[in-house]
Amino acid sequence: MNALLKGRLVGVGTGPGDPELLTLKAARALAEADVVAYFAKRGNNSNARAIVEARFRPEMVELPLLYPVTTEIDKDHDDYRAQITEFYEQSAEQVAEHLGAGRTVAVLSEGDPLFYGSYMHLHVRLAHRFPTEVIPGITAMSGCWSQTGLPIVQGDDVLTVLPGTMSEFELTRRLADTDAAVIMKVGRNLPKIRRALEASGKLAKAVYVERGTMPGSVSMRLTEKPDDRAPYFAIVLVAGWSARPGAKA
Repeated sequence: MNALLKGRLVGVGTGPGDPELLTLKAARALAEADVVAYFAKRGNNSNARAIVEARFRPEMVELPLLYPVTTEIDKDHDDYRAQITEFYEQSAEQVAEHLGAGRTVAVLSEGDPLFYGSYMHLHVRLAHRFPTEVIPGITAMSGCWSQTGLPIVQGDDVLTVLPGTMSEFELTRRLADTDAAVIMKVGRNLPKIRRALEASGKLAKAVYVERGTMPGSVSMRLTEKPDDRAPYFAIVLVAGWSARPGAKA
């Protein structure tokens, strides 16, 4: 490979959903990119793409990276692991072809690229081969607690970030051992999350946020939510700072 033709990989955090929460640096990266890559479920639109679509240029090449599976197979099943690993390998090589031709490739990532982001699967495969920059983004959890005006931690409070895909036992154990918590990847895991919150004594403090910072966003105390239906873009917040004025048990 000719070193003079070596392109640049840029992981771009698009923020939690509101296009106005895109950073100036991310906007500049999009203005300079030759190729914009993004992950999406086959047959669905990319939320990261939707956030920045207004900044696309006609001459820019789009590179959609479409997951072969999402929730059709359990994430711990060998078939899922094999398919998703092969997908990330193939996606990395698709991006590498553009990088090898000297192009700048911006890979979109909702929230922050290195915080539960699919971008990191490309990063670990390509960052040692090509010049790479990662542009941080505002996380979904930050967008959600800011939208709801919910102070999360203060002083010596400990914040724990938990994926809702964990076992109910682990969720309960970790919730019981923290001052504040953010539970991500809610979706169909909401019934299990609700039980874990109740078992850990934190259900009364839990706040449910759906599609935070996006159009049609809703938030409420989880105890007031009448059903257990939740989209993927939902988060449960448990605030710390128990001594704050106006705090409820």
